[in-house]
Amino acid sequence: MSTVTKQSINGGEFLIKETAAQEIFIFEEFSEEQKMMAQACQDFIDTEIHPRIEDIDSMKNPELVPSIFHKAGELGLLGISVPEEFGGMGMSFNTSMLIADIIGGAGSFSTTYGAHTGIGTLPILYYGTEDQKSKYLPKLATGEWAACYCLTEPDAGSDANSGKTKATLTADGKHYLINGQKMWISNAGFADIFIVFAKIEDDKNLTAFIVEKGFGGITMNEEEKKMGIKGSSTRQVFFNDCKVPVENMLSERQNGFKIAVNILNIGRIKLGAGVLGGCRTVATYAVKYAGERKQFGVAINSFGAIKQKLAEMAVRTYACESLCYRAGQDIEDRMEAIASEGISDAEAKLKALEQFAIEAAIAKVHGSEVLDYVVDQGVQVYGGMGYSADAPMERAYRDARISRIYEGTNEINRMLMVGMLLKRAMKGEINLFEPAMAVSQELTSVPSFETIDTSELFAAEKEVIKKLKKVFLMVGGKAAMALADKIESEQEVMMNLADVMIEIYAAESAVLRTEKLVSLRGEEACQPQIAMAQVYLFEAVEKIQTAAKEAIASFTKGDEQKVMLMGLKRWTKTDLVNTKELRRQIADYMIEKGKYPFS
Repeated sequence: MSTVTKQSINGGEFLIKETAAQEIFIFEEFSEEQKMMAQACQDFIDTEIHPRIEDIDSMKNPELVPSIFHKAGELGLLGISVPEEFGGMGMSFNTSMLIADIIGGAGSFSTTYGAHTGIGTLPILYYGTEDQKSKYLPKLATGEWAACYCLTEPDAGSDANSGKTKATLTADGKHYLINGQKMWISNAGFADIFIVFAKIEDDKNLTAFIVEKGFGGITMNEEEKKMGIKGSSTRQVFFNDCKVPVENMLSERQNGFKIAVNILNIGRIKLGAGVLGGCRTVATYAVKYAGERKQFGVAINSFGAIKQKLAEMAVRTYACESLCYRAGQDIEDRMEAIASEGISDAEAKLKALEQFAIEAAIAKVHGSEVLDYVVDQGVQVYGGMGYSADAPMERAYRDARISRIYEGTNEINRMLMVGMLLKRAMKGEINLFEPAMAVSQELTSVPSFETIDTSELFAAEKEVIKKLKKVFLMVGGKAAMALADKIESEQEVMMNLADVMIEIYAAESAVLRTEKLVSLRGEEACQPQIAMAQVYLFEAVEKIQTAAKEAIASFTKGDEQKVMLMGLKRWTKTDLVNTKELRRQIADYMIEKGKYPFS
């Protein structure tokens, strides 16, 4: 068992353990070097992308995106995660999260970037042989070659392992002939390297291959006509006796599905961070427009209805930042701890990512839904102009929608996070059932009334979070007992439980981040952040109450149901919060700064 020195909590244990504010990493702690890297990334976006966003999305010049891509490589932006020995910058995991975050404000180019640096490059970095790494990573890190990831097929989406693409060994045993069809392949139009998943003979699981475009036997359809991210290349790819050397098998035979799952864990948490740049950009546009647009003789930013929207954009973005960088640092700390035991860096990274797969799924779902909310409200702030293609909100609205679909749909991710938690509990990897049993016994006991020292900042809020965890343990524990092995087919219940998990993690992360920030800057300087944490928690309680009630109603009856509803009422009872005044405070601060000012 690994000994983790910086962070002892395991993936999913936030539900049963308390975390101290000083134990988490917050956005405000990034070093000057990391901030300089982020600024270089932002400068690249401001110089190379924003002025040409219309041209990028039109795709009339097929060389434009590849040329921007190559410039990103020259600046080192494509090699953030690649070790220096292979031509990259070898930066930390949370630094790569930060760059994904900034790139999120680059419109459709963020998909181009993510497909290359994430699912296109990382399979080789984590699973490749030394020869494969030496051959391919330097060219991928510098942008000399572009990569794409070929997993999805017409009949194999969420059920990726059901793919029909075949790899057949040639008679001389030197090559595999790959035949099949892949679809929705980002970067396919200009990729040099294809990470391809296929089945050999009657294998149950996929095998992965590194395929060079120059191997031949690769054809494509025209670019897909998409709702959004129009400037990213997306094509169907056909493999017709594509001749791949046997040494280009990635990892071992039938290990492809495991590669796909683990790489998607990375993609999910990176997507959680990757929406943040878009959220901040849209919120900033909305703040500026609300200050310029006048109705009834005054700027619309003076209206309470507009302030409510601006503040809520900020509140949800702030919570998403908080949970993403908390999880990112947990992963990084675990990587370092595992590597210190003599395990290779690549294996350490994979083990750490697998450990925090639940948090990665939470980041993906929460982030993509926050982005959807922010762009929707951005359109509303702009009013009629929000619907115009001449204003920035129309593109942002269309581009955002894909985030809830790729890296596994949000429905699949919701069920995955609950399924993973229950499986770990069944294996004894996480002590979930003992606390659930204690909560079940507490249901029928006389409630104790402890006095909370409200003079201590966030004491009351942390007590609320502690009770919300009891809600999950009560509902999740009862569901696991009542539904047993049928629980995974009760998808509505799984999604209800996931919503409770997500809101607990997000609310706790926002509160802990703010508490730590206050310890660094003082309470007076953090009033808007305190307000955001309080608003988010109040809203989280309401969401948790609804999700838990739906779940309880679906698998309980009679007295048992009444007892659980009483427990739900007890553990979601909170003092009333004047969210109107808190939101006005947040919005006024945003209006004063003229942007999203919290990171």
